[in-house]
Amino acid sequence: MSSNEARAAVEAVWRIESARIVGALARYTGDFPLAEDLAQEALAEALVSWSVNGVPAEPVGWLLTTGRRRAIDTFRRRAARDEKYALLAADLAEDAPGADSLFDPAAIDDDVLALMFISCHPVLSKEARIALTLRVVGGMGTDEIAKAFLVPVPTIQARITRAKKTLAAAHVPFAVPEPHERPERLGSVLQVVYLIFTEGSFASGGDSWMRTDLASEARRLARVLVRLAPEPEVFGLLALMEFTAARFPARLDSAGRPVLLEDQDRRRWDQSAIRRGRGALSTAAAAGRGLGAYGLQASIAECHAVARSVAETDWQRIVILYEALGRLSPSPIVELNRAVAVAMASGPAAGLELVDAIVSSGELNGSHLLPAVRGEMLSRLGRRDEATSALQEAVGLCTNAAERAALERKIDGLQKPA
Repeated sequence: MSSNEARAAVEAVWRIESARIVGALARYTGDFPLAEDLAQEALAEALVSWSVNGVPAEPVGWLLTTGRRRAIDTFRRRAARDEKYALLAADLAEDAPGADSLFDPAAIDDDVLALMFISCHPVLSKEARIALTLRVVGGMGTDEIAKAFLVPVPTIQARITRAKKTLAAAHVPFAVPEPHERPERLGSVLQVVYLIFTEGSFASGGDSWMRTDLASEARRLARVLVRLAPEPEVFGLLALMEFTAARFPARLDSAGRPVLLEDQDRRRWDQSAIRRGRGALSTAAAAGRGLGAYGLQASIAECHAVARSVAETDWQRIVILYEALGRLSPSPIVELNRAVAVAMASGPAAGLELVDAIVSSGELNGSHLLPAVRGEMLSRLGRRDEATSALQEAVGLCTNAAERAALERKIDGLQKPA
């Protein structure tokens, strides 16, 4: 196997199983920051070993075995021949005949969930909690996290480094917190799951428009959280994910190119996911406390899910829901989405006025979404030259190859004779 093939295999395993690997190593060592370091060392060793010997039958088991060996070396270097070292050595000796047995599927869910709650420990600031959890549990790169927060990459790197040091200094145990400790962490955990799902639904980089592995993992975590903390907002988040994922089968054409909402074959939407979404949203609403930010977004997604076409969508209701969301959880992305809804409900001129206000505020500078939406509205108004310029700006800012190609096709369409 070539080094490039080995690297691709390592990256694929890490992208899908990173949370499980770090979680298992954290459980074995009782040291969360050390666990991530051990996982990275195991990955580095895999790059060399797999290129020579090929990918093992159970790559996760191989990485866990390597990580645990590294843990023993670490404790030996520290001269910590205590009970922890003895237990780790005994465990490794027991598992040596079949290293693959180290990967225990029955323990995975608890490990990942514990990892999420540790990363969202109240000893950390809210920003540090979310950045660290996205990095460790979501397996997202610092550049992807920076885009989600609309901040520079070095800022995210600094937050993650400080968070690890803080957790180590506080000697935070590796365990799912007791029920009375969960509420103060739940908001951060939900935001992390939401951002992981968002990255899976609309990949910020790479060649694919979606990363369905991330989106599926986020939905799985939300289902676990519903059982752990059956709060309205947890059900609201799960509903939002189900409605959004229902459209996944129709979002790419046979060549893997993005298909926009107005062009999707709605017969391909997953009706089972829509029913699950409506059930979860109904449960969130039944609490009688009013819908939170995730519940409102789920309600917007439901409007799309039940409409037979873009023309028959209840855009006025969507505008009202975005207005409520903007009051509850204000952000420039919410305002941009509201502008799109206003354009659909009242015409592109009304939407463009809102978009231009966002441009003037400078809040989304550097994001391709703003010029992409503006270009679409200018196109609908027949202002082809301005639309082309805006879309070209979006292409220059877009870091996802599939989405960039879709924008370029729009530009080509504008340059054809009317």
